Amino acid sequence: MSGKPRVVVGLSGGVDSAVSAYLLKQQGWEVVGIFMKNWEDDDDGEYCSSNQDFVDAASVADVLGIEIEHVNFAAEYKDRVFAEFLREYQAGRTPNPDVLCNAEIKFKAFLDHAMRLGADKIATGHYARVRWQPADPREPAGPDGTSHATAPDGARVREAGGRFQLLKGLDPAKDQSYFLHRLNQAQLSKTLFPVGELHKTEVRRIAQEIGLPNAKKKDSTGICFIGERPFREFLNRYISKEPGPVKDPRGRTIGRHQGLSFYTLGQRQGLGIGGIRERGAQRGGGEHAPWFVARKDIEHNTLWVVQGHDHPWLQSTALDAGDPSWIAGEPPPAGACAAKTRYRQADAPCTLGSPSAEGFHLDFAEPQWAVTPGQSAVLYDGDVCLGGGVIASFA
Repeated sequence: MSGKPRVVVGLSGGVDSAVSAYLLKQQGWEVVGIFMKNWEDDDDGEYCSSNQDFVDAASVADVLGIEIEHVNFAAEYKDRVFAEFLREYQAGRTPNPDVLCNAEIKFKAFLDHAMRLGADKIATGHYARVRWQPADPREPAGPDGTSHATAPDGARVREAGGRFQLLKGLDPAKDQSYFLHRLNQAQLSKTLFPVGELHKTEVRRIAQEIGLPNAKKKDSTGICFIGERPFREFLNRYISKEPGPVKDPRGRTIGRHQGLSFYTLGQRQGLGIGGIRERGAQRGGGEHAPWFVARKDIEHNTLWVVQGHDHPWLQSTALDAGDPSWIAGEPPPAGACAAKTRYRQADAPCTLGSPSAEGFHLDFAEPQWAVTPGQSAVLYDGDVCLGGGVIASFA
């Protein structure tokens, strides 16, 4: 042991975690890298590329002069994340695997492993921030919860009655607090997000400046740890498909779907439907507007589609969510707040109904587009992420 505080960084092979490790070393931490392998099925390199990712992570560790360990969490991932992912799809919902993956793997299995290695903290390359909020307003708030000297440990949280807050990353285009909304106080008390204070352009600049081999590596956009692969073909291996009718709002059958599990509300691509034109209708009319998935009728195995992005069936003014999780350990008070019903979305003003242990209700000031069961409704108070739940229904 060096006598320095120890931080274990999840090195994914990407530039964000690499720069996170560099920044922490600059701040005086003893940095240890861990590469997580969480998917083994057909990992032949075509899509998942975990072998290449490990090579990239190891190259970063070499440049930074830090140790790196290869850890396999594939069994935990399959049991805690992927099984639930498939259950949700088979039930006709559209889950968000990144949310579950963060809660169950990156901040549970990985955190537990890091603590066994004697870590004081863990760190990842997420664009988010952690802040200590004291119970006594006269006590100065921690700058961002990242200083090992000032950030309290889990014991002090309980004694002082203060709380950790999860904040949005400073780069609005990269903020990932939506995916982290299920983290709890114990997890946040041990977590650092070094690039949360930076914009992506600055992260890339630092990576190039210090000669990181992955400085220009593109960001991954596939399923958490599974990678970028043809999604319907991938799901086909795990979910039985039952084709059925595709209907429009007038009840006309206008096509066949491949199985309801393979579609999500708001989906436009891959429906296999051309424009439908009434006999005698003029060319160039609204009948050629694009089709969107608007409803999935599980009972009758029917996919309902509508034409036009702004069709009323795609607009919702309220939702109910279940399986709530609150950053503070308790729900926020009922009343005005803001929420996202999908990641790439501006915060929408809404009213939170009295939340319970089972869930909560939201009423929106303006209609929300393609609210999707299985996705997360995440609540915010300005930059502070309050937590959220899984969308169960909408109106």
